[in-house]
Amino acid sequence: MGAHPRHAARRGGVTAPDRPAGRAVVLLTGMSGAGKTAALRGLAARGHAVADLDYDGHSVLVRAPGQPVGWEQVWDLVRVRARIDAHGAGVLFLAGTAPNQSEVYDRLDAVVLLTAPREVLLARVAARTDNPYGKDAAGRAQIEHDIDAVEPLLRRGATHVVSSDRPLADVVTDVERIAAGVVSAADG
Repeated sequence: MGAHPRHAARRGGVTAPDRPAGRAVVLLTGMSGAGKTAALRGLAARGHAVADLDYDGHSVLVRAPGQPVGWEQVWDLVRVRARIDAHGAGVLFLAGTAPNQSEVYDRLDAVVLLTAPREVLLARVAARTDNPYGKDAAGRAQIEHDIDAVEPLLRRGATHVVSSDRPLADVVTDVERIAAGVVSAADG
């Protein structure tokens, strides 16, 4: 499979000859409710290194008067780049979606878009208990807007697309296969 041509210029923050064997950085991205956090938890449960870029100081909220909620979350690129570049051997799975995420694509080996039908995304957001985003009318309007305006952009930047409207274990297995293919192609 290998790195997407747009991502191949720099692999995982180091030039290809200096890249440790077996090292890869894979981003899971998608709309709210696509299953990024659930997949990340599933990968962590299988022993993989993970980081959720929507939390732990990797992102900040900025005013965005044109957005239905009036703000947007952007990645702190210095922190995100440092997290990626500090990763040694093995696969690091990152998750998150931000308008500036393409700024780190040169450090990624794969960008996996998790996607599901609109009604599945909205039902998941309504049912989740660990994240209040999308629970009010403005949040739902933002999600509806993003499905139409942002998901097509994510699809264009993705190296892989995985349907997440099926059992989580299957989604996690597919993501692991993508990572294994990226590592194999890079090491081969």
